[in-house]
Amino acid sequence: MFSQIRLRGIGIIQEARLDLSPGLNVVTGETGAGKTMVVTGLGLLLGQRADAGIVRGGLASAFVEGVVELPDGHPALTRAAEAGADHDAGELVIARTIAATGRSRAHVGGRTAPVGLLAELGEHLVALHGQADQWRLTRADAHREILDAFGGAPLVALSERVAALHDRWRAATTERDRLVALARERARDIDALTAALEEVAALDPQPGEESALRAEDERLTHAETLRAAAAEALGHLSSDEYAAEPAPSVIDLVARARAALGPAVRHDELLRSLDERLAQLAALTTDLAGDLRGYLSDVELDPHRLVAVQQRRAALSTLTRKYGDTVEQVLDWTRAAAARLDDLATADDRVAHLTEQTRTLRSELVDATLRLSGKRRQAAAGLGVRLGDELHHLAMRRAEVVVAVTTRADPDGLELPSGERVRLSRHGIDAVDILLAANPGAPARSITKAASGGELARVMLAIEVVGAGATGPPTFVFDEVDAGVGGRAALDVGARLARLAEQAQVIVVTHLAQVAAFADRHLVVRKDDDGAITTSSIVSVAGDERLAELSRMMGGDSESDAGLAHARDLLAQTAAMRSGSAKVRRVG
Repeated sequence: MFSQIRLRGIGIIQEARLDLSPGLNVVTGETGAGKTMVVTGLGLLLGQRADAGIVRGGLASAFVEGVVELPDGHPALTRAAEAGADHDAGELVIARTIAATGRSRAHVGGRTAPVGLLAELGEHLVALHGQADQWRLTRADAHREILDAFGGAPLVALSERVAALHDRWRAATTERDRLVALARERARDIDALTAALEEVAALDPQPGEESALRAEDERLTHAETLRAAAAEALGHLSSDEYAAEPAPSVIDLVARARAALGPAVRHDELLRSLDERLAQLAALTTDLAGDLRGYLSDVELDPHRLVAVQQRRAALSTLTRKYGDTVEQVLDWTRAAAARLDDLATADDRVAHLTEQTRTLRSELVDATLRLSGKRRQAAAGLGVRLGDELHHLAMRRAEVVVAVTTRADPDGLELPSGERVRLSRHGIDAVDILLAANPGAPARSITKAASGGELARVMLAIEVVGAGATGPPTFVFDEVDAGVGGRAALDVGARLARLAEQAQVIVVTHLAQVAAFADRHLVVRKDDDGAITTSSIVSVAGDERLAELSRMMGGDSESDAGLAHARDLLAQTAAMRSGSAKVRRVG
């Protein structure tokens, strides 16, 4: 329930706070005082579209904040927590700011949130009804949803099972049809993939093979150049002992240098260290000469091997042009292609499996759908009677309500065991329409066509009262639900609102004293005009102040003895009606 709502800068309201109670909260006030701003503020908290025009003139922004008290595990608390919001022992604060420029910001549990989150929370918090709020009755599925909710948990569970079976059946059917339609293309794909995999397998490329072949190709192509360079370098390092006039080599020169230093090194430490470095240089040049001799023996002039290497590289290039930029990518493609080929090769088995699965699901779906339709027809009779009874107490005593459940025929639709073809959706085969006959003998028509705006609001009230035992939002808001009603009928409207308030919090904006007299908390919107600026404030009234407000609402002087006496009589009458209603329910 909402424990508090704060408004600032919304329309005529400068700043106001509504301290709400469980049960029936009634908002009254003179025409033009700004009663509807309370509903407007609630709408903003529920994520409704914001209009910069609601911002009070001269202010930069309008602000509305609500404090909601919810039990642990409530869907709104769960959704808020998922969005990162905090709450204090189930107390959740939601707020919205609308700038005069039109920009809007929302906060949930102390965190900035998208306005869409307010709308999501609102679905779990409030049902808002009024003469302009008829969306629940004009939506195509609304009447079916009302009937399913009235039918209780078993009907709702069966409806959810039909939806789940329908989704599975449609998914299996779609996949089967896709595979069947692609049969010819699948055969072509199998041939192409098989040929490609055989081509790759025949060549059997190995990871890293490309770089190894490239290096070998380069070495074999320039073998003569490489051997000549290595031989010349070796000649400079190590002399050829068989030459007629051998030239001094690096190894010989280093040996001569060491021989020159040999007799003197014992006399100087520094010279001895230089001799050691010459010894290292001698060892290094000797090793290097050995490596060059080994290199010369390894570098072969092998034209046959060169041809084989270049042919292998050309074959690998053919693969990389077709299946990947590198051998590694070709191998990755091969693995993916093999998996795809396996899928295609077993597709016929999957078609057979899916065909059997769709047959089984269709049978289960038809059975569940027919049972759902039967349960809806049973519940429809009870709902029509209950709604009619409620409307008889809401100034619509001659109205008759029929909840029509009809099968949606479709010559191209699903065939039932009876041979009838119907249009099947995830909600079943039924079209549900709540029909209203305003007078006995008049043809029953859909309530969206047969009822006026005020009557539609009372139909919504009847629906909420009848369904009050079912799970639903903890707060109901009605704006001018009593339009076009007066006298004894107004008392009946108030009594029905009070009855709904026994199951949930109810907030009602009304101009009728007969409705306001049932309030558990009475809030008055008061307009103040200092001649220059008009503002409104909201106060909670009780005792004499409440009597004065009820007297004013009945058209009398709020301070006259007669008016106050009438107000006392009205309060006594509503208290007696509440007491009598409670006794009847206890006896029943």
